[in-house]
Amino acid sequence: MYGWEQRVLVQHYLEQGLTKTAIAERVGVSRRTLYHWLALGQPDREVGAPVRYPPRPTKLDRYKAIITERLDVYPELTAVRLFEEVHAAGYPGSLTQLKVFVRQVRPRPEPEPVVRFETPPGKQAQVDFAEFRMPWGKRYALIVVLGYSRHLWLQFYPRQTMQVLCQGLEAAFRFFGGVPHELLFDQLKAVVIEDQRPVGGRVLENPEFLRFAAHWGFRIRVCRPYRAQTKGKVERPIRYIRQSLIYGRHFAGDADLNAQALHWLATVANVREHQTTNEQPLVRFERDERAVLKPLAPRPYQSWLWSRATPPTPRPRPQVVEVERRPLAAYAELVEATA
Repeated sequence: MYGWEQRVLVQHYLEQGLTKTAIAERVGVSRRTLYHWLALGQPDREVGAPVRYPPRPTKLDRYKAIITERLDVYPELTAVRLFEEVHAAGYPGSLTQLKVFVRQVRPRPEPEPVVRFETPPGKQAQVDFAEFRMPWGKRYALIVVLGYSRHLWLQFYPRQTMQVLCQGLEAAFRFFGGVPHELLFDQLKAVVIEDQRPVGGRVLENPEFLRFAAHWGFRIRVCRPYRAQTKGKVERPIRYIRQSLIYGRHFAGDADLNAQALHWLATVANVREHQTTNEQPLVRFERDERAVLKPLAPRPYQSWLWSRATPPTPRPRPQVVEVERRPLAAYAELVEATA
């Protein structure tokens, strides 16, 4: 790296018309170095500016226009596919060089804006399970949040079965004092057998859960696959539950965990000022939402798959008849006496 004075001298001597040999002798550099400076335009650049080397030709240069044109029409083409095409056209270089160029020129679509979807009071609740690891084993939190007020309910269960889902939802309905008009679920196996919407079909709900929904009078709605933002009102509370309820607390077991969860709902989660609504969920719920929920069913759901009845009474043990044991001589005496 040569200083500013030497570059000024080179530029001055060039303007005077000196030969490059004479300039190199006066500046104190070799002719090769001087020619290199002139090739890079160093005498003209600002002090401290980075050296800009001319781009080196590569084997890919002749094929860059083909790659760019293909990506303009088909922006999702992979680098491997493009390599096959330009290789067939005569490209002798490597896949690595092509990958670097593709990363630079591939069109990047604008990110899809996330539109906040608000629902009127009593219209919708969002439902999801979240996995938590406790000292005594894995537990699943069933979370239900009302879309309008953000009023929240949750309890923890050792499994995420249909029976757990149905009984948990009944507990949530009793907690809210009513039933939302529709419940939004993820792709839960207990709710959805198959989602054929990507191919123009419809959602095939689990028949047992359809009967449960008809009993309580709500409509089943299911998120499309890989569209987690659709269920954001229940996805965001999961992180809040981990940080505010679980982290840094000690629990004696399942009963204590669920008791502390209900206390946390009443004293923290549902009385805090929500960042989106700028209101307390409980206040918003009592004012606008409780009165428009559908009424509770008169009795719990009686499933076809599991029984809520008490265990059957054990069958009585058969009565044991004692048989009198006598020696053979006693039987001989009895025969003689009756003869």
